[in-house]
Amino acid sequence: MLVLITYDVNTEDAAGRGRLRKVAKECVNYGQRVQNSVFECDLDAAKLALVKHKLEKLIDPKRDSLRFYNLGNNYSAKIQHIGAKSAYDPENVLMI
Repeated sequence: MLVLITYDVNTEDAAGRGRLRKVAKECVNYGQRVQNSVFECDLDAAKLALVKHKLEKLIDPKRDSLRFYNLGNNYSAKIQHIGAKSAYDPENVLMI
């Protein structure tokens, strides 16, 4: 299923900037960055539970926030992209 992970990390101090880097690095392991703090991730239920757990441990819940949007398996009808950056197909192979 396609899950949209978004985050907002308070970066007013060095600790917050460190948390931001750690959250971003963890999200890269599970999906494709589509905007600065937004990742599209193709996850099964077990991987979703794992990434939620890992990210919850990285943030300060009094200052930061995480959001998980479950778009499901029929996500293509739920996504519209307008603008310069081309969209990608999460089911295709990513070449790095």
